[in-house]
Amino acid sequence: MQVTETASHGLKREFKVVMAAGDLAKRLDEQLDEMKGKVRINGFRPGKVPTAHLRRLYGKSIMSDVIQQAVGEANQKILQDHGLRAAMEPKIALPEDRDEIERVLEAKGDLSFTINMEALPTFEAGGFEAIELERLVAPVEDSDLESALQRLALRSRTYAPKDGAAADGDKVTISFSGKLNGEAFEGGSSDSVDVVIGSDQFIPGFEQQLVGIKADEERVLNVTFPEAYTVAKLAGQAVTFDVKAFAIAAPEPFEMDDAFAKTFGFEGLAELKTSVRENLQRDHDNMGRDKLKRALLDVLDKQYSFELPEGLVEAEFSNIWRQAEAEQKASGRSYADDDTTEEAAKAEYHKIAERRVRLGLVLADVGEKTKVEITEEELREALFRRARSFPGQEREVIDYYMKNEQAMAELRAPIFEDKVVDHIIRQAKVTDRAVTREELFKPLEE
Repeated sequence: MQVTETASHGLKREFKVVMAAGDLAKRLDEQLDEMKGKVRINGFRPGKVPTAHLRRLYGKSIMSDVIQQAVGEANQKILQDHGLRAAMEPKIALPEDRDEIERVLEAKGDLSFTINMEALPTFEAGGFEAIELERLVAPVEDSDLESALQRLALRSRTYAPKDGAAADGDKVTISFSGKLNGEAFEGGSSDSVDVVIGSDQFIPGFEQQLVGIKADEERVLNVTFPEAYTVAKLAGQAVTFDVKAFAIAAPEPFEMDDAFAKTFGFEGLAELKTSVRENLQRDHDNMGRDKLKRALLDVLDKQYSFELPEGLVEAEFSNIWRQAEAEQKASGRSYADDDTTEEAAKAEYHKIAERRVRLGLVLADVGEKTKVEITEEELREALFRRARSFPGQEREVIDYYMKNEQAMAELRAPIFEDKVVDHIIRQAKVTDRAVTREELFKPLEE
């Protein structure tokens, strides 16, 4: 097998591979000899079928396998001899001329093909001791606990039928039909829905206009959708809702006591408060960790600069763009609604793709050098978490992942990434800063 590098441009390489007809014939004969003892052909005793006869029957089929094997060997030889790591599967260009193909399949002509590949870049990842990071820490305040308990109480509160007008805190059963410029809009109507006045479950201004309404009364509500509303054609628009009330119910007396706690399976209020506080603290810690990870990735993105494999970047961009287009279609928003253009959006998403590929390569390099491994238990826990997100279909989800290697790889990826991130954070200089819950959960600026 003769391998010649014919082109080299950055990470892109092209190689020409030639395998002599004699070598092809030798490989073909070796496989035919191996076949002798296995094949059964009428008129011949086992193991006595002439090689020439087998060649006439199976020669071209076996030669196709020989060619595939030769391509694989050539690819491995190139990687080893040149110290390369392929970024993606190489592109193989086999002969297209029919006469040439026929000569190769009959082992009467040399096999000549080209391999185009893109290599992974080489870089040195390390020096994480110099990285300085800030971890946001927010202890659970008594006010946070009280708010959480009140939300819990509101969700489980019972209501009793009430005569007369609705007041703040009452539950009103209504039908409504929304109109924009006098025309009904999609998703703006319901025949029966319960609205708790003051729960802020509806758009601003809707619930408060129900104060004073009585059963069987009809009203027209005037509200304005928020500027940031997800449906573009409704964002910032003034609309009307034709509303009819069917029933009014007032909240029944409620006590935050042991009896209330027992409805959630706790022995008493103290145990419920401890559980809620622990859950809140877990949420705080997870958010602090997420923001610490984001800060680390920002540092790494600026710290490393190297040529990126175009194939990986384009594949990542395609995934991002498909998701962006799907979200845009679902929301009904246009590029103009977001004060941008399709070209500008593509350029921005391309930068995101480059960042993801760059960080992915850095984290993969660190993980490989530090021998980060994912245990079967960690993978099993991730699989069960995914299955639980599809109630009633857990068995089907587990079977799907167990039979799909690519799907299992998608479960491994975030586990691997988090373990590498934790490894780097342990080496970095991390300073804790106490903040409020509001500051901790404040969205990151894009």
